[in-house]
Amino acid sequence: MKSDTRASLITIIVALALGTLVAWAGGQGNATVAGVPLFAIAVAVAYVIQILIWVPSQIAGTERFFDLTGSLTFIAVTVGLMVLAPAPDARSAVMAAMVVLWAVRLGSFLFLRVHRSGGDDRFDDLKTNPVRFLRVWVLQGAWVSLTASAAWIAMSSEAREPLGWLAYVGIAVWVLGMVVEIVADAQKSAFKADPTNQRRFIRSGLWSRSRHPNYFGEIVLWIGVFLVAAPVLSGWQWVAVISPLFVILLLTRVSGIPLLEQKADRTWGGRDDYEAYKKRTPALIPRLSSPR
Repeated sequence: MKSDTRASLITIIVALALGTLVAWAGGQGNATVAGVPLFAIAVAVAYVIQILIWVPSQIAGTERFFDLTGSLTFIAVTVGLMVLAPAPDARSAVMAAMVVLWAVRLGSFLFLRVHRSGGDDRFDDLKTNPVRFLRVWVLQGAWVSLTASAAWIAMSSEAREPLGWLAYVGIAVWVLGMVVEIVADAQKSAFKADPTNQRRFIRSGLWSRSRHPNYFGEIVLWIGVFLVAAPVLSGWQWVAVISPLFVILLLTRVSGIPLLEQKADRTWGGRDDYEAYKKRTPALIPRLSSPR
């Protein structure tokens, strides 16, 4: 067995184990279906969907539906929880809307980007090894489950509380994050669509205040979701805090900012304008003052 295949198998096992632990903890105090906590069912479905779509994707040797599958999983499971929850309330409806609107926006954006480019070169080597390709699908199941955990746990909880001041703060925070993410992505898409910007890096609009404003918006909106969920959490359900913490870790330490910074350094590193931009522009949290 090759070392990369063995490493992929270990990663798959760890991702499944992590999902199982979070499902158990978040499932405490849940409404149940046939004796099984709703949140545990949600996590299991999130993983199963990825594996089911991996099969035809592996056969066809394509990653075209990878991002779309992730987004549709968010939507399908969230809607399913609204249907199965014995007493859905205003809080559940708000959290469902937050997750679904975000997933629709991000999923369509990523799918169209891959469709326009004809593929995603990150998957070129992975598709040649079924185990390595399966790994990214299972990791996507973990990403969906952990990211949505705060909303899904609160929606599945037997506890019900009327919306209060913390929920309204959470909604406002979510709106802020969503707007920042949408505007940042739109600005970058428009920049890349202009042929005169080939071999140039974006440093206008929100990108003049942060090198990764879209990721800042992403983090902020999931903090908003957690704030809305918090009033109905208790005991082991507080594992839901993993939602914003996981998003922060993923984007700032794993696959978000570090990879893009490395790519940018390889492309523009050493150029005076790029080095000056890096020096004066924060990596994540936008500066409030106007750039000079």
